[in-house]
Amino acid sequence: MRRIELSGYQYPNKLARIYIQAIEEVMGKNGLNAILNLAGLSHLIDNYPPDNFDKEFDFADFSALNWALEEMYGPRGGRGLQLRAGRAAFALGLPGFGPLAGVGDLAFKVLPLPAKLKAGIPALAKIFTQFSDQVSEVEDKGEYYTYTMNPCPVCWGRKADRPICFAGMGVIEEGLHWVSGGKKFRVDEIECAAAGGKVCTYAIYKEPIG
Repeated sequence: MRRIELSGYQYPNKLARIYIQAIEEVMGKNGLNAILNLAGLSHLIDNYPPDNFDKEFDFADFSALNWALEEMYGPRGGRGLQLRAGRAAFALGLPGFGPLAGVGDLAFKVLPLPAKLKAGIPALAKIFTQFSDQVSEVEDKGEYYTYTMNPCPVCWGRKADRPICFAGMGVIEEGLHWVSGGKKFRVDEIECAAAGGKVCTYAIYKEPIG
C-alpha cells in the first residue's frame, strides 16, 4: 500500500539505491526489509533501483522510507537511524559524483578551511540540483551558510510538529566531514516544509565543533 501520494518529482535511481544500501549498512538486511515493507515498498526487497542516473524514484517513496524509520523506532530512534543512513549514503557513493570530483584533489586539500567550505558546500548542493528534481541552493549568511532544498524529498507529503529532515542532515554532515578533511560542524534544520515552512532549510555553521 502506498503511504504517500506520488509527487511527480524524481530522484535518479542511483541516489535512491545508495540510500537504500546505506539503510541496509546501518540496520542489516532484515531491518531494511522490515522498513521496505512498512513503507509500502516491498517490491524493492532484493530488487534495488538500478545503478543509473534515470530519474525514476519518486520523492514520495524516499519520504516513505524516512517515515517508516520513525514509525518503527519512534521519533528519537528514527532520527538517529536517518542521520546514520544519511552519513553512510554520502560515504557510500556521493563523492564519486561529478560536482564533487575536484573536491578530493590535492590542490583542494591544501586550501584553508573557509575556502574549502565555500567551494565544497555548493558542490554538494549541485549534485542534487543537477541529477534530481531537488533544487538545492546555498547562501552565505555570515556566521553560517543556508542550504535550502526545494522541493524536499526527505519529508515530502508528511506533517510534523518539528523539523524532520534528518537524512538530509546526515548527508550534509558527512559531506562537511569529507570536504573539511575530518572536521565536524553544527548543522540545524531551521525551516521544514513538513512543519509548516515554505521550504526545507539547514543552517551550516562555519566554525567546526571541538
